[in-house]
Formats: sequence, structure tokens, C-alpha cells
Amino acid sequence: MGGLVLVDGTSGAGKTTAARDLAAGTGARVLHMDDLYAGWEGMAHATATLERILTERAAGRTPRWRRWDWHASAWGAEESIAPSVPLIVEGCGSVTAVTAEFADRVLWLDAPEPVRRARALARDGDDSWWEGWKRQEAAHRAAHDPQRWATG
Repeated sequence: MGGLVLVDGTSGAGKTTAARDLAAGTGARVLHMDDLYAGWEGMAHATATLERILTERAAGRTPRWRRWDWHASAWGAEESIAPSVPLIVEGCGSVTAVTAEFADRVLWLDAPEPVRRARALARDGDDSWWEGWKRQEAAHRAAHDPQRWATG
């Protein structure tokens, strides 16, 4: 099986940039949790989907899932990844006891809220979703304690 790195943390903390930098020149595929969220209220569903994907991958199977199409607000194309391909998963809600069990490395990223919110606004052009997403992040931390699994 290919290696697995998980990059979790708060919105705007730099997870996507870190994953891109880690993947550069390695042949690793990056799976963005953004592709698993069913819109702005979809973190818990995405986390469960990722647990299934990584469990199947660890068993040597090729997991399949549908990518969320943010423009159409609907599930889109089917995706898959062979278990032999190195994988970096980045995004809020990616680290749980289940997913951490399969990971070679787990990263937790954070930054001060004003910095993160400014980054999110620059990235998305709108932050009307911020408070609701913050509640989902807090619920994920309370349920899964992702920082506990951080290895570096």
C-alpha cells in the first residue's frame, strides 16, 4: 500500500498549501476534503466517507466515491484511487481515530482566527459560511480530538 499523510486543522490554516508542498515531486495524490463535503453543512458526512475510503484502501481494495460539485450543489463525478498510490488527504475533518490508524503521518494546522478568516475571505470571496463551519469544526474536535493524533 502507498503511504498516507493526513493534514487536518482549522479553516484557513494552510492545509491545502501544506498538502500541495508535501506532494510536490513525490507522485502522491492529494484528496481534498472539499470534494467530500456535501456543501457547507457536510463535514460529518465527509468524515464518515473518508473513514470508509481509507478502510477499503487499507484492505487492499480500490475505494470509490463521488466528488461534490460546488457549482451544481450536487454529487458529481466518481473518483477512485488504487491502494498502491501514495495519498495525502487534506481538509477539516480528515483526522479521526479510524483515519489516523492508517496514516504514516498526521499533521494538525492552526493559526489565529483573524488570519484564518482573512485567508478564507480572500480564497472564497465570501465568509457568510464562517460561523456555521466553525461550529462543525468545534463538533469534529469534540468528537474526534484530531490534535491528539498529530505526529508532526
